Amino acid sequence: MKIICFGDSNTFGYDPRSYFGGRYSADSRWVDILAEKSGWEIKNYGQNGRSIPGFDMEYELLGNIFEKEKAQLLIIMLGSNDLLQGLSAKSAAARMGRFIKNLHYSAERILLVAPPPFKSGAWVETEAQIEASEQLSEHYRELAGKLGIAFADAAEWDVQLCHDGVHFTERGHRAFAAGIFYVIKDLKEI
Repeated sequence: MKIICFGDSNTFGYDPRSYFGGRYSADSRWVDILAEKSGWEIKNYGQNGRSIPGFDMEYELLGNIFEKEKAQLLIIMLGSNDLLQGLSAKSAAARMGRFIKNLHYSAERILLVAPPPFKSGAWVETEAQIEASEQLSEHYRELAGKLGIAFADAAEWDVQLCHDGVHFTERGHRAFAAGIFYVIKDLKEI
């Protein structure tokens, strides 16, 4: 099976101990751990700082890239950067809905993942940011139901976050990989 993982720095594998955008080693990044454990072909489209795309040009470009890859599953985990920039959980979910609808990608081939909620840390300055991150999963769950796509909530996987309150620790990446592996195995028709 071929899978595309489209996300932000937590998909990229950003190492928060790095000052210059470095990554954890492959054996500590959830995407690579998942590939090793499953034997699936996995393409990592994670990028530091990525927000939910919101422009027609982005929709078209990404839709073309995803179709060219001919993957059986597209995993999307975004929203953290949108919340850090002040967007509400409801607005982030609305933006995510527009993005997914404009991809023109088969609903049965999409898995939307709600990132784990923030904790207080160097990047998380307010209780409102934590509350928004906790609310995001319910908005994404509702969106997934409306769009007929699969949904997973990373809050259920005990993903450890580092000192900044946003990025996964190495242990967090392992927990995330284990959680999403079982979600993917349970999906039908992929």
